[in-house]
Amino acid sequence: MIPLRDDNPAALVPVVTRTLIAVNLLVFLYEALLGPELRRFVFEWGFVPERLTLALRYGNEPLLSAALPILTSMFLHGGWAHVIGNMWYLWIFGDNVEDLLGHAGFLVFYLVCGAIAALIQYATIPASTLPTVGASGAIAAVLGAYIGAYPRVRVFTLLPLFPFIQVVPLPAYLVLGLWFLLQFVLGLGALHAAATGGIAFWAHVGGFAAGLLAIRVFLAGRRPRSRAWVE
Repeated sequence: MIPLRDDNPAALVPVVTRTLIAVNLLVFLYEALLGPELRRFVFEWGFVPERLTLALRYGNEPLLSAALPILTSMFLHGGWAHVIGNMWYLWIFGDNVEDLLGHAGFLVFYLVCGAIAALIQYATIPASTLPTVGASGAIAAVLGAYIGAYPRVRVFTLLPLFPFIQVVPLPAYLVLGLWFLLQFVLGLGALHAAATGGIAFWAHVGGFAAGLLAIRVFLAGRRPRSRAWVE
């Protein structure tokens, strides 16, 4: 299933969403220009679990320098498919969550939930020497917030329905719920091979859960402006 767009236009101009997309794309273009220096750059600014573990246990480097890549790694990506896929989901779902939280609130939500996602992934591989990169954890939080706020809003989705590929409007809880279930199942299957690299499924699971919880707390403190908030 590939989401194409939702049927719930945001009221605010999604300034932060657009800025995040632009920054991610610019950083990726910078990565593409690094050539042989790319590996050093990724190991410095990507989140390497072992660095944080050693800093916590033995203090072999300042904790801040070991932990800062939790944030900077959100703006690095491992290839064109990685960055385009992430930015596609952010573009479709980020504007509505930004509309709910406001510009500043959405930025804080994105960074904090992205950090939580990275730490949940870290808990599965604290001794890994491989860098974790990508905005997937933060974007998973956006998806969690979206399904919490707009579960029944239709998402126009590209489906391979034999013999044709068709665009089908499906409720958000179905599209994003199936996405979350897939991440959870794949995460369970990847636990035994966590140290060998691959997709950070538990960052997806953790980010989604963090976003869903955060938006529920936010909505509980406000009167809904439309039925779409509480359906």
